Amino acid sequence: MVYCAISGVRFPCLPSVYNTKSQSSFNGDPLCRKGLSFFSKKDPFSLKMLAGKSSYDSDSPNLAVTTSTATTTTTPTPEKVLVPPDGNASEDPLVPHDVECLTMEDNQIVEDKEKQETSTPLSESIIIGKTEAKSRSIPPPGSGQRIYEIDPSLTGFRQHLDYRYSQYKRIREEIDKYEGGLEVFSRGYEKLGFIRSETGITYREWAPGAKWAALIGDFNNWNPNADVMTQNEFGVWEVFLPNNADGSPPIPHGSRVKIRMDTPSGIKDSIPAWIKFSVQAPGEIPYNGIYYDPPEEEKYIFKHPQPKRPESLRIYEAHVGMSSTEPLINTYANFRDDVLPRIKKLGYNAVQIMAIQEHSYYASFGYHVTNYFAPCSRCGTPDDLKSLIDRAHELGLLVLMDIVHSHASNNTLDGLNMFDGTDNHYFHSGSRGHHWMWDSRLFNYGSWEVLRFLLSNARWWLDEYKFDGFRFDGVTSMMYTHHGLQMTFTGNYNEYFGYATDIDAVVYLMVVNDMIHGLFPDAVSIGEDVSGMPTFCIPVQDGGVGFDYRLHMAIADKWIELLQKKDEDWRMGDIVHTLTNRRWLEKCVSYAESHDQALVGDKTIAFWLMDKDMYDFMALDRPSTPLVDRGIALHKMIRLITMGLGGEGYLNFMGNEFGHPEWIDFPRGDQRLPTGKIIPGNNNSFDKCRRRFDLGDAEYLRYHGMQEFDRAMQHLEEIYGFMTSEHQYISRKNEGDRVIVFERGNLVFVFNFHWTNSYSDYRVGCLKPGKYKIVLDSDDPLFGGFKRLDKDAEYFSSEGWYDDRPRSFLVYAPSRTAVVYALVEDELEPAERLILISTKPFSI
Repeated sequence: MVYCAISGVRFPCLPSVYNTKSQSSFNGDPLCRKGLSFFSKKDPFSLKMLAGKSSYDSDSPNLAVTTSTATTTTTPTPEKVLVPPDGNASEDPLVPHDVECLTMEDNQIVEDKEKQETSTPLSESIIIGKTEAKSRSIPPPGSGQRIYEIDPSLTGFRQHLDYRYSQYKRIREEIDKYEGGLEVFSRGYEKLGFIRSETGITYREWAPGAKWAALIGDFNNWNPNADVMTQNEFGVWEVFLPNNADGSPPIPHGSRVKIRMDTPSGIKDSIPAWIKFSVQAPGEIPYNGIYYDPPEEEKYIFKHPQPKRPESLRIYEAHVGMSSTEPLINTYANFRDDVLPRIKKLGYNAVQIMAIQEHSYYASFGYHVTNYFAPCSRCGTPDDLKSLIDRAHELGLLVLMDIVHSHASNNTLDGLNMFDGTDNHYFHSGSRGHHWMWDSRLFNYGSWEVLRFLLSNARWWLDEYKFDGFRFDGVTSMMYTHHGLQMTFTGNYNEYFGYATDIDAVVYLMVVNDMIHGLFPDAVSIGEDVSGMPTFCIPVQDGGVGFDYRLHMAIADKWIELLQKKDEDWRMGDIVHTLTNRRWLEKCVSYAESHDQALVGDKTIAFWLMDKDMYDFMALDRPSTPLVDRGIALHKMIRLITMGLGGEGYLNFMGNEFGHPEWIDFPRGDQRLPTGKIIPGNNNSFDKCRRRFDLGDAEYLRYHGMQEFDRAMQHLEEIYGFMTSEHQYISRKNEGDRVIVFERGNLVFVFNFHWTNSYSDYRVGCLKPGKYKIVLDSDDPLFGGFKRLDKDAEYFSSEGWYDDRPRSFLVYAPSRTAVVYALVEDELEPAERLILISTKPFSI
């Protein structure tokens, strides 16, 4: 059993086995459901108030403020703009355009300066190691018109796109006007949740639906009458706890805490929405919020600067909990010490970590988040996670977080669902607030406070933990009210810019990308979108959604489709089209398979290729089988051509680099459905919830050759940078020969997918004249090949057009092989380095 320790207290890290659904539906007072707005006070005797909206003075206890009626003006909606009539694109502004400045007498303001929270202004320089972080700012919105120059086809949808951009500009302007700017607005964690000051602790929670609230926990013996909270007229509950007589904090570090509320759905105890840590205690099902504020001497201090963003991304997708070779939940510390060096050795330059945000149901793979600001406690403490990230930076690895802002767990005990007893607190009410396939809740991106919560959440992980960027999960589900379900996207632009588009969600994505790129210029933003939304990876200032990369999800689906066909039915043109089918100026991260294909119920590429032969015929001291030989050959070819043609980035899920032989099956018990049907579990076994890295390291197994090929492939890209080379030309996709030839940079890639035919003196076109040498050969014995090529051979180009190329050279192309040729110019060192890397055994 894995434990995490806090000041000598050990909490077992057990997966939760329940998933509580919503208990009721309550819409509450419609005035309470509108966006709540909090402002920074600029003058001690004046406070800008929003007519019909709510606010609180961030530096003062509860204020009694009377608002006068202000005239609200709305932005006129263009005629025939394709926005849903149900208010999908927020017909009413989140914040009114006209406000009144109210002057109050001194005795109307209850102000205790000793309670004011302190924070480091962003404009100050912060020293991390030898790197000085300068002040950052978020540029104002641009014109949003360049998208029509990039893609003239968009002009037919100008009304929709201009309306979308006007909504984005309105949000930005109102954040600037009423919140002091996006930089301030995205630091909601400095005003909500637990705020430590010199004199005590302030706890604030936005719960407008609650009728009564109290802070309870170990610190007051769970007495609901000890620390009753007061609610201002804006739905914010607050309590201040002064320090103890000896100056110690009123809530000890590591104490369990919850908020008890009297809600329209009854009395309930909830984990604070902005909690920074939560754990499941031994023998208990619900989680408990943990007040996490270790003494200064125990806090982890980052020692290493964050690496600069590389030109091309080579991402190793990983799950900390299942990263052990043993059947158990692994820890941040073990991942730091054992797995990070492996990732570096393999040649990847980024690690994308799944399941970081706390999720009470382990088998959800981290996608049913319950506590958004808390790292998963099963794997250790927040400081353990910081140590992991710092070590990755020391190794020169970017650390990307798989962040889930597309939906939330429907768990009412541990998460945000029905938090204040109402159905539409953070989420849409009714059916629109429920994802019928994922059985989860859907955020209302048109709510002011949901914007604050999610923007602050993204900022928190970048600021506090030094993550280097995000992979946003489920973006397709966010951008459309149909969530991409039972929908086939054909590329027709009407599918992207119509009534089904959730304007509020798209605007949120634009704003969060603004915040990320403005405050963290080197941060990476990747969106998981299967629809192919135009403008997805175009900067926000130009009218785009603002992501750096789109996950090229169609590639993995294409490989699974082909693997269910005979080799004779593979079409070279079909493969090339899928790999290269991406929008101009929009970068993609390609992958042959990710964690999705590794889950139980699906199959990895290796399993599709070799099936049960993987269990009995992978040892080098016994004969192979035709199925294994074919599988190993195609496994290498599929991965290389995906990296070579698929995009400007590449992703691999941990273990798939060597063809991990088993699927992923999280520990789970039997599940009884509402219909009475029972879905059998696996007796809560961890046997299939681990990664057998030992198989890839074992030089006596064929898995080792597959791992070595993947390592050589990553180092090839590191040396030549072919994924981001401006020069790319596909000179051959011959259906009869089953051959694909293309150039990227000074490299020529030759793929022979034929199952039996090898070709001698096979002419391939090239651009530049000179001598070429082999820098990667999938048939190398080190990679489990048959050594049909001489890696020291030299190939000289000859003049004359061939395959629309001005020059060509002759090669030998064995069946089921992929060979990469490099132009040997004055400097031979890169090619020699790769040969050296490719022949050096893998070891940790």
